[in-house]
Amino acid sequence: MTEYRARFDADIAFANGGGLRAEAFRLDLPAADLTEAEIAELLVRHLGLTLVGSVRLGNLEIVEEAHRGSRGVAAETAAGAAPGRGDLVDLSHPIRAGLVTYPGIPAPVITPHLTREASRGVYAPGTEFEIDVIAMAGNTGTYLDSPFHRYVDGGDLASLELATLVGLPAEVFRLTDSASRGIPAEVFFDRDLRGTAVLLHTGFDRHFGTPEYGHGSPFLTEAGARHLVAAGVALVGIDALNIDDTESGGERPAHSLLLEAGIHVVEHLTALERVPVRGARFTAVPPRVEGFGTFPVRAFAEVPPAG
Repeated sequence: MTEYRARFDADIAFANGGGLRAEAFRLDLPAADLTEAEIAELLVRHLGLTLVGSVRLGNLEIVEEAHRGSRGVAAETAAGAAPGRGDLVDLSHPIRAGLVTYPGIPAPVITPHLTREASRGVYAPGTEFEIDVIAMAGNTGTYLDSPFHRYVDGGDLASLELATLVGLPAEVFRLTDSASRGIPAEVFFDRDLRGTAVLLHTGFDRHFGTPEYGHGSPFLTEAGARHLVAAGVALVGIDALNIDDTESGGERPAHSLLLEAGIHVVEHLTALERVPVRGARFTAVPPRVEGFGTFPVRAFAEVPPAG
């Protein structure tokens, strides 16, 4: 689905005096054919302004660009959505023998327990099966961290409530053009995030499976993690090497803060560009393994049908 944004300068005058000026402002649009007056109305709603007397736009340009989460736009575009289930977007990397997910962690090894050929001597004629064994670290492919991953007395994979893993309202943050690796708290200030899955779309998944993936990865800052804990989010996911900065030493403030608060962490997501900034539902469920902290998931988003 093509998404559009407007770029413009704006002069806003208030009915009770005073004004506000913006230069090179960017605003998500529900469609490309909006009039200047309709864009001005969206701007006022996005900023939450009251007693506006007039809005004048200059240097207006409408471009194809992924939405960043302007308030009022996602709700408007979803209002006409047809009932029924929307598209399912797979956000997981496939696991295969030899896959390197994180430098230093062993790659999966897949071996046969019972081959099809051998099974022919066990079952009736024309009936055959294959049973394989996979040996891999929990930190393989796209995986979820439970509190037990970080804390000895934290909840393990078997303890996780399905309600905290299935159908979470997804809030996607577009960070592909960020000027720095660290994702600050300020990025999250404009949204109510309680109970949501916060998905950090950095675009770094383009390097997955290559040596470049191990260096220069984006990460969530400590301040950003503290803000998400205070906001009461249910889950935080990122399409990068780690939720923390692995190049700053052994400290892991994002893992420590989020998992201590019972907030799930999903790392190595992919295809987040296919998920709208709001309106989708996110699911990532690991197997119910006792005494285990991390395991691969089939992460996916259910995207509302287009109106």
